[in-house]
Amino acid sequence: MSVVVLTYKRPHLLSAVLPELLGQLVELDAASAMAAELLVIDNDPAGSARPVVEAVASPRIRYVAEHRRGIAAARNRALDETADRELIVFIDDDERVRPGWLVRLAETYADLRPAAVMGRVISEYPEGTDTWVVAGDFLRRPRHRTGDTLAIAATNNLLLDRTFLSAIGLRFDETLGLSGGEDNLFTRQLVRAGGRIVWCDEAVLDDEWPADRLQRRWLLHRSFSHGNTAAVVDALLAPAGPRRAGVRLRRAAGGAGRVVLGLCRWAVGSVTGDLRHRARGQRGVYRGAGMVSGAVGRVYQEYAHRERTT
Repeated sequence: MSVVVLTYKRPHLLSAVLPELLGQLVELDAASAMAAELLVIDNDPAGSARPVVEAVASPRIRYVAEHRRGIAAARNRALDETADRELIVFIDDDERVRPGWLVRLAETYADLRPAAVMGRVISEYPEGTDTWVVAGDFLRRPRHRTGDTLAIAATNNLLLDRTFLSAIGLRFDETLGLSGGEDNLFTRQLVRAGGRIVWCDEAVLDDEWPADRLQRRWLLHRSFSHGNTAAVVDALLAPAGPRRAGVRLRRAAGGAGRVVLGLCRWAVGSVTGDLRHRARGQRGVYRGAGMVSGAVGRVYQEYAHRERTT
């Protein structure tokens, strides 16, 4: 097994999570005979993660620099580096690990033998967070029962059967490297190829949100980006021609509907003073606008925007 951490210009976060992940390998050693390593994929051309890895100085950590720009290129490099492994686990550098996380992922895979296992990610609002942000419920994620089958998954807490990926030749779409959504496309393609994704509710990570991302403007742009990538991915999955045009039309209509409903809810919240309606209405407007944008072929480069604001 390879536990893969993708990182980009965040050495302070990487230095916090690497010791925790080494502890997870020790837990896995005690629970099974599975050999495991940590693989750090550094997407920073300056190699900002290398000193962090060298400081930890563990023989169980492997460092790889991927200079091609974009998160999809980094994920594909991880696939290339783990071609001889049975399992691969993706985790982000801004997440913190709870005890038993890796063991529970591995046990769920061993029990059910799916193509992928997705764990739970919990985001907590730090003290002093804008009440508008909390009311908008921007950090909520769906939760399921262990063993439930999923149609789509994110890759911030995901175990994958590497052998199955090799058999179907699946890789991440690098045209989405700066927009995001590559994980949604990847996991939907996995399901289309006959793979099964299951949920593991006991494999829990905590997602740390810095204060600069818990601002109204940042979160609304993120809602726009999510709507945009949802429409773009739907179009990519549809065959070219009339069927793809039909998907684009339905996504555009759905996005326009979200904008209208969001505006109504925003207005109700403004008139009544209901912060929840106001925040969620604005979120709906931005997500709907993103859907319309993606439906007409425009791709919002979220990660390029993040680079400009770093």
